Amino acid sequence: MRLETERLILRRWMTADSEPYAKLNSDPAVMEFLLKPLSREESDAMIGRMEAHFGEHGFGPWAVEVKATGELAGFTGLTRVAFETHFTPCVEVGWRLARAFWGKGFATEAARAALAFGFESAGLKEIVSFTVPANGRSIAVMERLGMKRDPQEDFDHPKVPEGHPLRPHVLYRMKREEFIHDR
Repeated sequence: MRLETERLILRRWMTADSEPYAKLNSDPAVMEFLLKPLSREESDAMIGRMEAHFGEHGFGPWAVEVKATGELAGFTGLTRVAFETHFTPCVEVGWRLARAFWGKGFATEAARAALAFGFESAGLKEIVSFTVPANGRSIAVMERLGMKRDPQEDFDHPKVPEGHPLRPHVLYRMKREEFIHDR
């Protein structure tokens, strides 16, 4: 399964993606709002889980390739959330790009393609996204996509230890009827 945008290819993962993906996962700036940078083994295991998600659900986090260069920028895609809280079960749109690809609109472009797939092909009724309140870059992407936040729905992430500064999260939502493909 492959999606294309003007500048990007969203595709399944390949063996050649392991090294650049591990490099971005070990970058403290990329991982600033996650619990910790990942080792090569943890990064490879994540690729395995993302590929397994495709097999189980028919969608998942796609590898994002830049058309002009063939470089792996990171991932963007749809994931069934694997924890319980007030808004689950649900599907999340998420992204993680290497620093070299920040500030170019790639996250928004790729996430818009993932939303289109989720609403138009997978038949999802709603897609969510969430992050820590300090992650202004990701929040800006969510808002550019047209996702909406109700501060009363913000939550403490159950997979982040109690008392940890990254435990509080903001929640953004979008319903199928709110999605406009060509924003």
